Amino acid sequence: MIASGLRLLRTVRHLRPRQLAAQIRHRLPRRGPRIEDPDEASPDARWRPDAFPAPTGEDANDRAAILAGRLSFAGAKSAVGFPPAWDGLGMNPLWRYNLHYHDFLWELTFAEARAVVLDWIAHRPGPGWAPYPTSLRLVNWCALFYGRHAALTGADEPLRQTLWASIRAQARHLERNLEWHLLGNHLLENAVALAVVGSCFDHPAAERWLDKGRALLERELAEQFLPDGGHVERSPMYQCRVVHDLRVLAATAEPRLVALAAPRLEAATRALGEMTHPDGDIALLNDSAFGIYPKPDDVPAPDRPRAFALDRTGYFGARTPDGDYVICDAAPMGPDYQPGHGHADLFSFELSFGGRRVVVDSGVFGYDAGPCRDYCRATRAHNAVEIEGESQAELWGAFRVGRRPRPRAVLWDESAGGFTLSGEHDGYGHLPGSPRHRRCFAWRHDGRLVIEDRIASARPVDAVARLHLHPACRIEDLGPGRCTVRAADASVAISWQGWQAATVDASTYCPRFGVAQPNRCLALAARVAILDATIRLEKR
Repeated sequence: MIASGLRLLRTVRHLRPRQLAAQIRHRLPRRGPRIEDPDEASPDARWRPDAFPAPTGEDANDRAAILAGRLSFAGAKSAVGFPPAWDGLGMNPLWRYNLHYHDFLWELTFAEARAVVLDWIAHRPGPGWAPYPTSLRLVNWCALFYGRHAALTGADEPLRQTLWASIRAQARHLERNLEWHLLGNHLLENAVALAVVGSCFDHPAAERWLDKGRALLERELAEQFLPDGGHVERSPMYQCRVVHDLRVLAATAEPRLVALAAPRLEAATRALGEMTHPDGDIALLNDSAFGIYPKPDDVPAPDRPRAFALDRTGYFGARTPDGDYVICDAAPMGPDYQPGHGHADLFSFELSFGGRRVVVDSGVFGYDAGPCRDYCRATRAHNAVEIEGESQAELWGAFRVGRRPRPRAVLWDESAGGFTLSGEHDGYGHLPGSPRHRRCFAWRHDGRLVIEDRIASARPVDAVARLHLHPACRIEDLGPGRCTVRAADASVAISWQGWQAATVDASTYCPRFGVAQPNRCLALAARVAILDATIRLEKR
């Protein structure tokens, strides 16, 4: 009881006062949404928007499956009928959230989308009124019916009247239930929704939503977008999402929203490109998965080897014209007030040679608490150093973090031939002996990566450095201090010094929600008080 109380204290002490108060209110009984019939006709739309970007990645449901009543979200499929059964019984909370986003409407014709939306309005399903799905659904409805299908909607007075009644009720509900208890990307989505809906209609209430959304955006865009373009939660997957949000705001053509989005869009898009492997998919750092949000725009191969430093985000790396790519994580888990999408992966890395992924991070299995979620967040799932079998951070629940590591003394140096990156952290300082870990990456553009690890402790500790390999890779010729990794046309020589033992262990790669692929992990271990060790990876 005392231990769990201390853990809770270590978690909540990082919350902001307004956030903590909102957390308490969030746990009190609340009234449901107030549904009212409008006392005036549907207002005119004042948009003259540009084309809106579709919100989903390559995992989007196709039209045939939707009409057949089969929907797939977060790696799970369900036969829910058409229009869907809105309760989503038997499915996990993330699946039900996705159902109520209405991203899948973008795959349908106007008449089909109309039928789905009118059915949702008729049922007014309770799970769909949570602020986050309400935010995404409002943007989708406005973008589809008053953007893509503006002419058809304008000619359909019964639809316009019904839509306006529901949109007004949802927007009022959202402005009374902003997610101050979570902050981060949730509050940003709330702000985007209010601003987009407010920009859509010529109505006094809409002007209020626009003003409130714009004020929130001014605050949150300044808070959540770092000077190098990275998002404060340090997730490449959410980087995709916030780039999409900026594009939506710009597409409204509302000058006040364009003025907020445009200055950040270029830097955010550029940062997303740096977080992208040569295969066109994002690095799987922190909570990240393929296929959830639109892929980055094509990232052209450079005409010469070059390094990159997202120094405020904490991601550093390099890419070459022949498809070699490395990205190193020297970032905090996220903002102290919201580290829930962070993993215990400080000084982990991912590596591609010749456009093929070789060393990979875990990705994320899903958002439900449980062994798979616990595994994906833990240090053992990453290409980092684990000490005494513990993670760098105190992870509990599905999103909570008590004690968390701090990157310190991070130094970056770029040269014509590559880069060096070094730093240390205090994530294990609470253990007996107060062990400290320092790691240095030295990359050469000819395809060599050298990793130097130093552990200093007042007493011997068990330390393990892991290299998680892509499922297509296999380990051959394992011998004292060396092995070879092969995958089709890729061959990588790995050697090490200072580590006392090497094993090839079973591991799990989770590149998509709900997908857990078996892979192999090279685990290098030692029991020491002072360790100076080296790992070398070299393309052959």
